[in-house]
Amino acid sequence: MSRTLSGKAAIVGIGATEFSKESGRSELQLSVEAVQHALADCGLTVADVDGLTTFTMDTSSEIALARELGVEELRFFSRINYGGGAACATVQQAAMAVATGVADVVVAYRGFNERSESRFGQVSVAAATQVNTNGLDNAWTYPMGLGTPAATVAMQARRYLHEYGATSEDFGRVAVADRRHAATNPNAFFYGKPITLEDHQASRMIVDPLHLLDCCQESDGAVALVITSAERARDLAQTPAYVAAAAQGSGRDQFVMTSYYRDDIGIPEMGVVGRELWRQSGLAPADMPMAILYDHFTPYVLMQLEELGFCGRGEAPDFVKDGAIEVGGRLPLNTHGGQLGEAYIHGMNGIAEGVRQIRGTSVNHVADAHHVLVTAGTGVPTSGLILAAG
Repeated sequence: MSRTLSGKAAIVGIGATEFSKESGRSELQLSVEAVQHALADCGLTVADVDGLTTFTMDTSSEIALARELGVEELRFFSRINYGGGAACATVQQAAMAVATGVADVVVAYRGFNERSESRFGQVSVAAATQVNTNGLDNAWTYPMGLGTPAATVAMQARRYLHEYGATSEDFGRVAVADRRHAATNPNAFFYGKPITLEDHQASRMIVDPLHLLDCCQESDGAVALVITSAERARDLAQTPAYVAAAAQGSGRDQFVMTSYYRDDIGIPEMGVVGRELWRQSGLAPADMPMAILYDHFTPYVLMQLEELGFCGRGEAPDFVKDGAIEVGGRLPLNTHGGQLGEAYIHGMNGIAEGVRQIRGTSVNHVADAHHVLVTAGTGVPTSGLILAAG
């Protein structure tokens, strides 16, 4: 019996609410709506669902969601830690469950009012008062002024600039590409609103060296993904996006957003994920026609390109020049507009875009998108996927 997960499960349904700055309804209601849309997308019903998985940060428990949806019995439920690093791991959990027969149909979901209620970009006392060791770790840095995600990322961004002679404009090219893709995506918050590199440079400084346009949005909304076995997927309404590889990764001396005590101040946890994705799938960076790279902050996109093997250390600034990461370039990234342009739904909307690329329904379709690499949050223990056409 083969021990590999590759090809044994597929994402068959995707659903989302609108993305806004004020949803006007509860986080639980948002998640219910997204799940209903995802089930309708693939032709399944609530009666088919026997598993649910989400982030530890999600406020809507699996049993609450099941009650509101009308799911009678759950055979599988799980939660993944470390914020945005959980995104692809929710699909990994679901894929493992259906591949082993623990469940038949698992829905991964994430819903929040992250702009109109608890704003992720603001100082959060909760991050340093969690009743776990993550809270203890944050308690050492938050009183010193590292009280926002942007502040923690700025430390590593500054070091990257110092080590490799990169510039703020190199970060800005990521934002320009994302916003150009968002401008043609009717579901994106910044639909019809591309930016230039000059706009990026003129945007106000948030935490040096990060400008406003280096930072992702704060969004209200929800996304849900339906995962089932490869066998069942073939008979459903939509073209399946098969899970060719799924991995999690944590590096040496790992912290949550403050891994400053390593010899390498990069993001080696993504290197762990990348090596495992290539091993499981038998593929390599050269086989990827495009990618969805988690873009909560632009510097981490450059670092991911290097950790994943698309270029060498310090070479990402040259890699992203001259439209290379836009549709038509050598490696189009974040064709939905990313979290900078479409919405920040903790990376789940990026997975949905990967599925649309496999289906051929993306508004910014990449020709021959037979494989799509998708990554989760960086600066934290993280995860990744390779989705494949049949």
